[in-house]
Amino acid sequence: MSLESEADLPVDVLPGVLSESLHAELVAFRRDLHMHPELGNQEFRTTAAIKERLQQAGLRPRVLSTGTGLVCDIGLQEGERPAVPLLALRADIDALPIPDTKTECPYRSTVPDRAHACGHDVHTTVVLGAGLVFAELHALGLLPRPVRLIFQPAEEVLPGGALDAIEDGVLAGVGRILAVHCDPRVDAGKVGLRHGPITSACDRLEIALDGPGGHTARPHLTTDMVTAAARVAVDVPALIARRVDTRAGLVVTWGRIESGHAPNVIPQHAELSGTVRCLDLDAWRQAPDIVHAAIDEVATLHRAKSEINYVRGVPPVVNERESIDLLRRSMVARRGMASVESTEQSLGGEDFSWYLEHVPGAMARLGVRRPGERTVRDLHQGDFDADEHAITVGVEMFTAAALLDANSTEL
Repeated sequence: MSLESEADLPVDVLPGVLSESLHAELVAFRRDLHMHPELGNQEFRTTAAIKERLQQAGLRPRVLSTGTGLVCDIGLQEGERPAVPLLALRADIDALPIPDTKTECPYRSTVPDRAHACGHDVHTTVVLGAGLVFAELHALGLLPRPVRLIFQPAEEVLPGGALDAIEDGVLAGVGRILAVHCDPRVDAGKVGLRHGPITSACDRLEIALDGPGGHTARPHLTTDMVTAAARVAVDVPALIARRVDTRAGLVVTWGRIESGHAPNVIPQHAELSGTVRCLDLDAWRQAPDIVHAAIDEVATLHRAKSEINYVRGVPPVVNERESIDLLRRSMVARRGMASVESTEQSLGGEDFSWYLEHVPGAMARLGVRRPGERTVRDLHQGDFDADEHAITVGVEMFTAAALLDANSTEL
């Protein structure tokens, strides 16, 4: 791996252009990951592939204590305490439990009902590529501050593998953390940036309703369980909408409702499950109490006993202004003003938010749509794919960010 030439190395603060050979290697690496997707906390092959390539570059990655995922410092000796805060780059490495439906794709998944349908293979390759560039810059004495690579498992598993990685010490000495997430609505060659919340909080909600049951001819003598479940499904979201500032975007959406087996029998039991999403961090912290109260009120009104399992997921990703400014300057320096566009806040959840509870940072939306493509694709669908030019774009952005970042005060 090399940059185009020593003349292209940073004289001031800008990285050189990535070589064609590095781009080709990274594309091949991404395709290999795409063909061999692994679910959260099962990413053993993926972890081994990343570790081997980092070691080939003379680096010393450490596998996380959970058994998958890695952390790797560049610009520090083993055990050395950094004199300045580290810049961390985070990638998530797990796949989704859905089939790959790209029938004509030569690198489609070889694992049944498993696919990299959220772009984590791209995220991983981008951070790996940046790490390879940083390793060479460090060898040439041109890396101005140490950098940490975090390859995190289990992003798709609530409440997210980020919590395990943080407990394993990946943020020790880190002053800023950056990440990318593929966006099929943005053309490759561009990134979408937003200061403040860029994703939503996402929790899981499970409700069990119980009553004595009875005959459908006499609902007045029992708990009309199907009606009670229906009223919970309809009235709870409406109640919540009147108890929280609408700008907080606290929304309950149901994915499953189940009750009964016969048309003339009022059932004794009903179940509902869904998600609680919230755009605002403060409202998310209050959400469990608000949701519990609303469910209890509606269930009691219809004489049903309720048991609530509220599973905390992830808070919103809230991008720090200085980190977004750093990413913007990095993209403009490498690819011009047209390479940056504003992006909207998404209702999707992302466990990168847990890192931002501890250190400042930001996530950019990495454009992966082929320019001119009219087909509307989305994440978490079996036909998801990425324009692999996005890999080089992400590597260049991260490399420029590391060289432009002036946040190097003493620890």
